[in-house]
Amino acid sequence: MRIPGDLSVRSLAALGFSAALTAGCTSLGGSAPNPMAAPAPARPAEVLAIDPQSADLRRYYTEIETQRVSNRMMRTDPGTDDLRLTAGRLAETYIDVALRDEHSERGAASGRSSVLRRWAVPVRYSLEFGATTSRATRAADYQHIRALASRLAAASDHPISVTPLGQTDGNFHVLILSESERQGAGDRLRALIPGIDDGAVRLITDMPRETFCMVLAFARDGSANYTEAVAIIRAEHPDLTRLACYHEELTQGLGLAADSDGARPSIFNDDQEFALLTEQDLLLLRIHYDPRLTPGMTEARARRTIFSIASELVAGAS
Repeated sequence: MRIPGDLSVRSLAALGFSAALTAGCTSLGGSAPNPMAAPAPARPAEVLAIDPQSADLRRYYTEIETQRVSNRMMRTDPGTDDLRLTAGRLAETYIDVALRDEHSERGAASGRSSVLRRWAVPVRYSLEFGATTSRATRAADYQHIRALASRLAAASDHPISVTPLGQTDGNFHVLILSESERQGAGDRLRALIPGIDDGAVRLITDMPRETFCMVLAFARDGSANYTEAVAIIRAEHPDLTRLACYHEELTQGLGLAADSDGARPSIFNDDQEFALLTEQDLLLLRIHYDPRLTPGMTEARARRTIFSIASELVAGAS
């Protein structure tokens, strides 16, 4: 999630790595990750630490959320009343968010072409909270993410789950960190993602405040199959903004990696009209994991199949 004017983190990732596969994704070495190489950090103290860098950020993000909500942005409804579903619109929106690296104005060139990337192995979200996050927030957020994972699994028909709270042996790491915790997270990132390069680490540790949250997905040996991912969520966010970050980054990390100005109603749009997944977003995910599409497909190869799947989904929804 970004405020207007902020460059997409996924674009930065694509530009920053010589071996980048697509926006928000980079290639790792050939060795498989070792889940035992990343033990969970020590159990945080009952008396929470205070991050001296967080106070100003909390005010900053709270003011932005308040302003957005007052302007009827960050909607939490599924967008059903806004959705005028046609097969063509659904298919073109999917192409924009899954097979293009950048977003652009509707009708203009939609950025560089990409290829279809997704997970072949089951996705297991693991949550790690910094010591400055209260136990009540951890418990509430964990339940939110379990519910979100269930919706994503149902929409994609792909195995998606959440490891028990306190376990960090998943392959999609969700780090909820304060400013100081994130700045000092380099060693932890290297333990969680063996082979991650320094550029990817710096994207996270040097994240400007205009970037609300981000996700980086990784593949090994130049494959189009994701094997690991890491999402960074700011602990300073108020509740709705933090929940919106979970919805956007945990979904985009499944392969719907780009934003599009033409995506509506959708969270895959920088206008921040919607905070949470819409019905159309779930249809986009269903297309993405349809077995008739395969990782590595280009738009040219996939386009006819995408329109066929979209037609079936629109007919089923009518």
